[in-house]
Amino acid sequence: MAKAIEFLANGFEEIEGLAPVDILRRGGVEVQTVSVTGSEFVESSHGVTVKADAKFEDIESFDDVDIMLIPGGMPGSTNLLKHKGVASALLHQNKLGKRIGAICAGPMVLGAIGLLEGKKATCSPGFEKYMTGAEYTAELYTIDGNIITGEGPAATLPYAYKILSFFVGEEKTQQLQVKMQFAHLMEK
Repeated sequence: MAKAIEFLANGFEEIEGLAPVDILRRGGVEVQTVSVTGSEFVESSHGVTVKADAKFEDIESFDDVDIMLIPGGMPGSTNLLKHKGVASALLHQNKLGKRIGAICAGPMVLGAIGLLEGKKATCSPGFEKYMTGAEYTAELYTIDGNIITGEGPAATLPYAYKILSFFVGEEKTQQLQVKMQFAHLMEK
């Protein structure tokens, strides 16, 4: 079974943080939410408190992780950027050639640590100036090598379904899209 880690900091955007977790879990991917607050509890950008599965400092190794996810939201993305452990984990993940995802303001974290250099990427309009070294696409989601970036809240479902397809294939992903009425929504 594929394994995903999603880092959560105070100020994360709810839909960008929780919808990918929901879709990936429904699709059979093991997902662990990891708080960088020093507590299991993380407050979203709109004041919703969630309990993460683990605290960053309690994770012994990220070597078995197939994808690391960075949600957007402010100041959540800035808080993730300030966390040296997150930067180190992302750089190690990239060195191993494993997948990394970031959405909305989240790609600025990847840009700041050099992971978008020479890559195509998208983000919430206005944050492209923080994607150091990237070619901004303005697409709902963009895949370049091992990195997938998403535009913002409305792009969360297509972004999350694409991530799921990496691990379970297009057919199983489409079945879940039908079951969750996403396919029906896209027909209109």
